[in-house]
Amino acid sequence: MNSISVRALLVRGMIAGVIAGALALAVAYFLGESQVDAAIAIEEAHSHAAHGGGGGGGGGEEEELVSRTMQATGGLATALLVFGVAVGGIAALVYAYALGRIGNFGPRATAALIAGAALLTVYVVPFLKYPANPPAVGNPDTIGKRTTLFFLMVALSLLLAVAAVIIGKRLAPALGNWNATIAAAAGFILAIGLAYAFLPSFDEVGKDFPASLLWKFRLSTLAVQTTFWAGFGLIFGYLTERLLVSGNGADARRVATPVG
Repeated sequence: MNSISVRALLVRGMIAGVIAGALALAVAYFLGESQVDAAIAIEEAHSHAAHGGGGGGGGGEEEELVSRTMQATGGLATALLVFGVAVGGIAALVYAYALGRIGNFGPRATAALIAGAALLTVYVVPFLKYPANPPAVGNPDTIGKRTTLFFLMVALSLLLAVAAVIIGKRLAPALGNWNATIAAAAGFILAIGLAYAFLPSFDEVGKDFPASLLWKFRLSTLAVQTTFWAGFGLIFGYLTERLLVSGNGADARRVATPVG
């Protein structure tokens, strides 16, 4: 693989990641922040009631280090754009390795497959076991454990997905591509199901927390990730097709042809 060509893919991946991050930012701000504000209001009402109504002029209130407005604007934008750059670069390196190795797919189709696989393995599979919680939901004493288990689920999902691809390729000569794909996918689902069964679960949603608000919040987080990966797949696919197909000569052909 030509290093200049890999660098060109890396730059395009980071550009696509920034644009996809901006799209996700718009969805997070207009769809998700209202749910967060509603959950914070519930949390503050519970805290107010727990302290006997806050009589005496509110002398026990803690000063905010970062305002809610800053969290919902600058903080959210920084997080999603930095996430977009970092993840876009990683996805571009995966793309550089996968192009031509996972089937006879063109640049755009390969980008779409990688984006879809990333959404599934990095977010959807862990999300189904450990869904996101808004403020006022969850025991603060277990947040460290829950975070660790979420990232463990991410790692397991990625490793099992890679294993499924390898197994599917090895089964293809004997079973054919279609049957090998079904067998590998079934193995992935079975392994994920076992992980779901054996890893601990948490049911920390209070009975007085509105179920509709929890549902909307979790849907909004899923919408943010779906927007990011769909946007990245489309934008990166367009940029890589221009690089690899639109007259970049021998350098483009070296990228499109895997080594080994």
